Order: sequence, then structure tokens, then C-alpha cells
Amino acid sequence: MLNRFFGHFSKDLGIDLGTANTLVYVRDKGIVINEPTVVALNTRTDQLIAVGNKARDMVGKTPPHIVTTRPLIKGIISDFEVTEKMLKYFIEKVQEGGMNFYPRPRVIIGVPLDLTEVERKAVEDATLGAGARSVELVEEPMAAAIGARLPIKEALGTMIIDIGGGLSEVAIISLGGVVNWRVIPIAGDEMNKNIIQYARDVFNLLLGEKTAEEIKVRIGSAIELPETLEGPMRGRDLMSGLPREIMVTDAQIREALSRSIRQIVEIVKATLETTPPELVADIYERGIVMTGGGSLLKGLDKLIAKATEIPVRVADDPLTAVVRGTGIILEDESLSHEVRLPSASSIGSSIR
Repeated sequence: MLNRFFGHFSKDLGIDLGTANTLVYVRDKGIVINEPTVVALNTRTDQLIAVGNKARDMVGKTPPHIVTTRPLIKGIISDFEVTEKMLKYFIEKVQEGGMNFYPRPRVIIGVPLDLTEVERKAVEDATLGAGARSVELVEEPMAAAIGARLPIKEALGTMIIDIGGGLSEVAIISLGGVVNWRVIPIAGDEMNKNIIQYARDVFNLLLGEKTAEEIKVRIGSAIELPETLEGPMRGRDLMSGLPREIMVTDAQIREALSRSIRQIVEIVKATLETTPPELVADIYERGIVMTGGGSLLKGLDKLIAKATEIPVRVADDPLTAVVRGTGIILEDESLSHEVRLPSASSIGSSIR
């Protein structure tokens, strides 16, 4: 009862806590934060210097006592204290300018499908420690499907592919639950590493991760394009140690990304192969929906469509599908009860 009373006054939040980016949705306002999941810390004072875009601009440019870190690896919290500080920063940023008597917010967070009970508890504890009144977890593909306005409650097979920074998740959803799924740690970050390794092996050029990502976004593709794309690749020559720039084509970057792309296509096919035939029939008729930043790689939807012989479309604004889904869940109490995961804290206490 008290929780419901506070809910009328608090700025409740939906958060997509991603490996690459963190997005925050505020009830009645929409998406207010979309920043890289990067934190800069002063190791001498243990103080937070910058979060998000400001911290990302510091990557590779800091003195020894300032460390830039990404507190999530492949969708999992790797540094609990830094994650808590980052979440606290974002929650306080949302509350800025508000009245002092605002109660602490209820928070809904999207988490990967394969998170263990211990990892789920870490997300809950970090969020509560950052200032949340209560926290609810929902599986990211489920939140993405809700954000893409797919009919998840119906007795229909819905297939969603969510390609983020650290993970690629494939899920078959029906009657408000995930029927079948696959997760692999091959996504946007791994593609960046593919480009870095290719530059090293083929051109003796050392690239930064930010540069590799810019090349991927600008000229990366999964299939041959109608027109050749070219772009500069700038880095440090491994032989001379001096700066060097070369021009690369979409064909070269496609070769660099080929292994990761092939693995993503394979898990899509593997998920379909183990899905009940009635649901496969629905998916064949209604198609596959792609979300996440990785779905924007040129031609990836067409490649998956060719491999599965099923129509594939990219959701509108795929980068924000998960956080928009958490926002819809915030507004709908009955939907929240249906799709949220059991609290890891309550599971642990019931076992004891």
C-alpha cells in the first residue's frame, strides 16, 4: 500500500543497462539518458570523475591516476562498486531539479536471458544501493519485443533477435513467456575486436576500439553492397611506431566481420531447429524482428532472411527498443506482474 502511495510521486525509471550503452526512461517523460556505459575514476581519491559521453571521450587519453572502465562485460556486472556509482549518478541526474521530498524511484531493468541467480542479485543490489526504492528485472528480448509493440501475450510465435554490445540474444516468445532461446557473447564489441585484429594482421596497424567502431558503423556490412564504400583507417604503424592512415573498403571490413556474423546466423538457425513446429509456422508467416545496435549493420537482416528463408525486419529505432519496453512495463502493472523475473533476493531467502 505504502509502495503504491509513493509510486504516485516518484520518478519511476526503466533502465537498459547495456554493455555498450545505458539508457534511462522516466515515467511520463520518455527516454532522458542515452550514454555509453563508461566510467572515469580517480584512483588516488577513489572519486567518480565522469560518466557516459564525457568518460568515453577520455578513453586512451588519461594520466596514470585516472582510469576509464566499462563496469559491464558481456551483459554481466564485472565491477559491482563502479556499477553502483554509475547507476547512482544516472538516478541523481534524473532527479535533478526535482523537489527534495520525491521518494526513491521504482526501477525496472532489462537483463540478459542467461543471467545466473547470483548475477541477477548483483544487479538488484547495485540498483538498490544506488538509491532505488524497489527493483524489478525483465529479460531483455522480452522488453525489446514489448518496446517493438509485438503481441507477446497472444498464442502466437514471436521471434526476436537482440544484438547489443556484449551479447546476441535470440528468443521465441508466446503467451507472455520465452519458450526457446539462445545467447552468445558475440555482438558489437566482438565485431570491433575483429576489425582491430584484421588491421593488425593485414596492415600491421594498431587501432583503438573507438576507431574500429566508427569504421564498423560507417562501412561495415554483412552482404555485398550495390556500391563500394570506402573510409580511412587511422592508427599506429606497428613497424615504425608512427601514425599511419590507409583507405579500406566495405569488402575488407566484411571479411574482418565474417566469423562473428556467421556465428550470429548459426544461433538463429539453431533456435529455430529446436522450436515447436506450431510456433515455427507462426514465425514463418509473421517474420523475425531485430533490435539492438548490432541490427543496424548493413545487410544483416537480409543475410538472416536468406539463411532462414523467413522475412526479417529491423524494429523502428532498434537501439531504444529495450528501454522503451521497460517504460511500457512501468505504466502497466498487470504486464509487470506477468513478465518480471522472480527476485533473486527472495529466492535466496526462501532457500535458506
